Amino acid sequence: MPVLSVHNLSKSFVEQKLFENVSFDIEKGDKVGFIGANGVGKTTLFRVINGEITPDDGSVFTSGDINIGYMQQHACTHPERSVYDELISVFDYLIDMEREINSVNALVASSATTENIDKQTALIESFENLGGLTYKSRTRSALIGFGFEEKQFDMPTGKLSGGQRSKLSLLKLLLSRSNFLLLDEPTNHLDISSVNWLENFIKAFKGSMLIISHDRYFLDKVTNKTIELEHHSTMMYKGNYTEFKKKKQAFEESLRNKYENDLKEIKRIEGIVEQQKRWGRERNFITAASKQKQADKIKAQLAAPERELETVRMRLEPKRVSGNDVLIATNLSKSFGEKRLFQNVDFHIRKGEKVFILGDNGCGKTTLFKMLMGKMSFDSGFYEYGAQVDIGYFDQMQSNLDLNKSALDEIWDTFPDMTETRVRTYLGSFLFKGDDVFKPLSQMSGGERARVSLLKLMLGGSNLLLLDEPTNHLDASSREQLEKTLSDYEGTMLIISHDRYFINKLADRILVLTKNGMVQYLGNYDYYAEKVIEVEKAFSEQKQRLEKKPNAYELEKQQRAKERKRLNDISKIEDTINTLDAEIDELNKLLASDEVISDYEKLLELTSELENKQKELESAYEQWDNLNN
Repeated sequence: MPVLSVHNLSKSFVEQKLFENVSFDIEKGDKVGFIGANGVGKTTLFRVINGEITPDDGSVFTSGDINIGYMQQHACTHPERSVYDELISVFDYLIDMEREINSVNALVASSATTENIDKQTALIESFENLGGLTYKSRTRSALIGFGFEEKQFDMPTGKLSGGQRSKLSLLKLLLSRSNFLLLDEPTNHLDISSVNWLENFIKAFKGSMLIISHDRYFLDKVTNKTIELEHHSTMMYKGNYTEFKKKKQAFEESLRNKYENDLKEIKRIEGIVEQQKRWGRERNFITAASKQKQADKIKAQLAAPERELETVRMRLEPKRVSGNDVLIATNLSKSFGEKRLFQNVDFHIRKGEKVFILGDNGCGKTTLFKMLMGKMSFDSGFYEYGAQVDIGYFDQMQSNLDLNKSALDEIWDTFPDMTETRVRTYLGSFLFKGDDVFKPLSQMSGGERARVSLLKLMLGGSNLLLLDEPTNHLDASSREQLEKTLSDYEGTMLIISHDRYFINKLADRILVLTKNGMVQYLGNYDYYAEKVIEVEKAFSEQKQRLEKKPNAYELEKQQRAKERKRLNDISKIEDTINTLDAEIDELNKLLASDEVISDYEKLLELTSELENKQKELESAYEQWDNLNN
């Protein structure tokens, strides 16, 4: 039975139709990838499902036990609250339950009635079933998994960067009590190690998810179904992103073949109709009418395949060929104050190579690129470009764009020898049509500005590309077009990227930037991931071998120490037993005295004290038995 059913949803804004008659079901435990080009309405559909926006038509149904969670509901709205307190606030229900348990424990200690004990037992069982014993450790491991350092746990959330706040809001959603999660680009702002943590979390999550993402490697790892929103409607496929691509290609191919075959059949039948009419006999007219009905029936169900969505058309061609040695760096280092980013960085880039730089967020990858572009000084070492090297730089922050300009002016001012017609033609190939070319860059989306930067790169004719996160802000189809373009590129590339699918497609080798230098892997991302696992396994095995096993003398020494401790504990317990025996005797004497018998309150007090002493004595005897057996 579906946990979420969407029936015939439609939504338009003014004259822009986003989607219509959208229907799909999501079952319990499904992890569904939701894909489509930028701007087709994926986030709007999320907001309709979450009840934030009313659809024009259609409805959304959820099963009774479904609690939908969306990231906007978990924004960090208390700037004075620490990072740790902000995240653990999602467990307020457990914190309140913990306080209640402490109160009941105190109540049981003072009045151990059946009612109080039953209440205590029920509360503790409920607390444990809801994860009360692990919520604090889960909070810490989640923060560390998403790249927060221990020293940042006490930092006020108001001092976090926008990306860090987004990560914290995502963690709040993941750890919330929601059992149906709407995740909108969850891998944004995450480095590869954090994405790995997220993937493991999603695989272990027992609820359902609908995930908007352009991270194809991530979708391949975590999803079992894929929904594509295209041409205002949706289609669901079983399988992850790669399986979806294969099935969609086969489906579209079958539609094209059927359409072409139907056209051929209509033409063949109508040829028979014309022939029968020319023969002019009564039976020929009867045959012609019958055949025409057959042709009309095929025409009635004839469905032309949807035109493929227009994608960026680009080709990168170096204006000249560089020397074999393109870039050599030796012993580069960089620090900011007392914080060292990296040191001992050496690498050698040769003509035609496609080299990727990986590393955790904040390790200095973008800083290294700025050093190589001469925009930032280095502390030590040197680098040298080879003969006839022309550099093209893609800045993920897009600081090379003048946001006050239009797309037309940005390109034309950079390449003033071009005619306006030629500039507009190039902009059209990058999906800027009509008046779009006059739109100020400041009003454009991140994806639109990225396309302007890529166009400038294409027109530059460079033979060495330094690309800093070039797939950020691009949808899946644009990423695939960029992959094809870079695959055909005859120049040299040095690329920073967290897009593992992109890395797999292009990488000849990978350089991992660490504090103490570069580590090289000769292969794509899958090869790198495999080698990392092998290294970690070898390190673990070596650590186990190096652990010193105690020899016979040490074992005997440990045994003697253990026996001495046992005898000492027995002696202490025996002293405790003797003391308790004496105290109990004294209490019995007091309880038998006339003075106490006539004092009701004193009698209750001493009786309670006697019961406690007797329990302590029973416990002491149990400990003595355990130590002697």
